[in-house]
Amino acid sequence: MQTPLQVIELSKNYNGKAAVKNISFNLNQNEIIGILGPNGCGKTTTIGMILGLLKPSTGKILINEKEMENQRVDLLNDLNFISPYIELPKKLTVRQNLEVYGRLYDVKNLKTKINYIIEKLRLNEIIDKITGELSSGQKNRVSLAKSIINDPMVLLLDEPTASLDPETGDFVRSFLENYQKENKTSILLASHNMAEVERLCSSVFMMNEGSIIDQGRPSELINKHGRKNMEEVFLKLARQKV
Repeated sequence: MQTPLQVIELSKNYNGKAAVKNISFNLNQNEIIGILGPNGCGKTTTIGMILGLLKPSTGKILINEKEMENQRVDLLNDLNFISPYIELPKKLTVRQNLEVYGRLYDVKNLKTKINYIIEKLRLNEIIDKITGELSSGQKNRVSLAKSIINDPMVLLLDEPTASLDPETGDFVRSFLENYQKENKTSILLASHNMAEVERLCSSVFMMNEGSIIDQGRPSELINKHGRKNMEEVFLKLARQKV
């Protein structure tokens, strides 16, 4: 089995304080794994290092067995992401945003690709609207469209259904399930929606205070901790002192 993403003994320190502490995990091909934890546990910092936006203090990140730090430019076409902390250019229309990012990733047959994404993500009614004037839920779907414009091998999703109403949230989760199966994409999902995690993730690891404190299949963790669901497991581990 291919392992598109390997995180090896990764740490990140800020002014002598450890935000991420010597974590290791693999993301295999055609797999969705969850990265869970309370705010400030190190999830977003970890994703930032995987994307090459932050330099690790120690450790390595391998994309297709190539070290991210040494070959960042060459490897970026294999990655994409969605994050609630990073907005798309507000003055461009949705279509213009997709065209810009498609060109950045040198997407072939870009017009056909954009039309496909418009249809799949139900963007027809907003495709020519100014991105900055959209609702938070609409912006979320546009960011998801941007994240798959290059058919990435590794897709990093930070709260992909935040700000979505229940019906649209369910639609996006169904889309991700189908997209992942069709493209054999490897997805790392950071989410506070535990029902979403149970539905989408084959395995998860739980972070607290920068460390991985537990990991396994959702059903295994529920049984291990004697809880009814992943939300109860999350609450127990989030309150646990490291």
